[in-house]
Amino acid sequence: MSEDAAPGLSGATRRRAIVACLLGNLFELFDFGVYGYFAVQIGRAIFPSHDPVVSILASFATYGVGFLMRPVGAAVLGSFGDRRGRKAALALTITLMALATGFTGLTPSYAQAGIWAPLMLLVCRLLQGFSTGGEWGGATAFLVEYAPPGRRGLFGSLQQLSTGLAQLCAIGSALLLNSRLAPADLDAWGWRLPFLLGFVLAPIGYYLRARVAESPEFVRTVEAGAVARSPLVLALTAHRAAVLTCLGLTMVWTVATYIYVTFLPTYATQTLGMAARTALTATILGSLANSLVVPISGLLSDRFGRWPLLVSASGLLLLSIPLFRFAATEQTFGALVVVAVVGGLLLGLYNGAAPGLLCALFPTQVRYTALSVGYNGAVMLFGGFAPFIATMLVRQTGSAIAPSYYVAACALVSLTVLCLPLKAYRAGAGHP
Repeated sequence: MSEDAAPGLSGATRRRAIVACLLGNLFELFDFGVYGYFAVQIGRAIFPSHDPVVSILASFATYGVGFLMRPVGAAVLGSFGDRRGRKAALALTITLMALATGFTGLTPSYAQAGIWAPLMLLVCRLLQGFSTGGEWGGATAFLVEYAPPGRRGLFGSLQQLSTGLAQLCAIGSALLLNSRLAPADLDAWGWRLPFLLGFVLAPIGYYLRARVAESPEFVRTVEAGAVARSPLVLALTAHRAAVLTCLGLTMVWTVATYIYVTFLPTYATQTLGMAARTALTATILGSLANSLVVPISGLLSDRFGRWPLLVSASGLLLLSIPLFRFAATEQTFGALVVVAVVGGLLLGLYNGAAPGLLCALFPTQVRYTALSVGYNGAVMLFGGFAPFIATMLVRQTGSAIAPSYYVAACALVSLTVLCLPLKAYRAGAGHP
């Protein structure tokens, strides 16, 4: 991608584009992510079992199944976005997500509908996964293509900032309901409230995205007659190495996100025996730390290059092992806060710099598709089932620090990819 990605645009035009994209992304990822914070309640309502761990495993397995559809959504919606425009694709993704989330809140309990209850939940998660598959790549490409010269790192990091804010909103809703409702009420109907919010967010998100101007880079691609007839085929043939690089670099990113943000509250309550409010408060502090670091990391990547930040963050995420050991040994609120905040800081360092690099791997005509396929491929293979894998590791090994080994292993893989002399990677690794 050229440095003059979006020259000549007014500040007001850029601000409108940023607000529309970020708010839409926040709404959509809140809808998708809130499930993880009510996994225990969903497990009891939809997957009853005499063994609470089995209910949680079934709930997290359904959570992970949604990720199986993300590469499908990435291929379909990414191709649509590269052929018809980022604006149209992003308006479609948020509509599908909000409707699926709203119907999740209307899913009957197992006692009411029997086997139809988990089947309905499964369909909703599959539709959520499909729509989310087209969100990250589209929102990231849209923002970076709107960036002024020398600010691609910052603009790319804003997508991750909105993701962090969505996580905060999801955790905050869980904390609010846990503190205001009796456990019986939370199990019976309270967990449904954040999902029903999807019906409210759908028209707001669509309105915001339908009114924004199209990406200037995509407009130039259309004017030049360079729109690809089959972006998916082109991405997987001419840009296969770059797609695999994107997948490898996303590996530690997605696993660390779902361990430190989604799995940590359940881990603290089920494995360490902490209260739900204590666990959620610590996770909120970790997400705040992550959100604060993300734009700083994006700015630093514009000044010093993406590679130093990504290598440093990947290496430091190996500290997950002593961090989890510390939490398992101390089993205090303070120890859990240390784990959540340090994990959030390291995650923010990585995911603030990564979007700008990944966008630079691909030309405009396949960027939406290639980003979506590479990123969501890693999320499906490694991140989506991370809470399930972590729960199984603890159950099978009896070790409270077992989840940290999964994070560390993925950090080593991404660190290795960063050190490979791949041309596709080197093109976007340094200064913009």
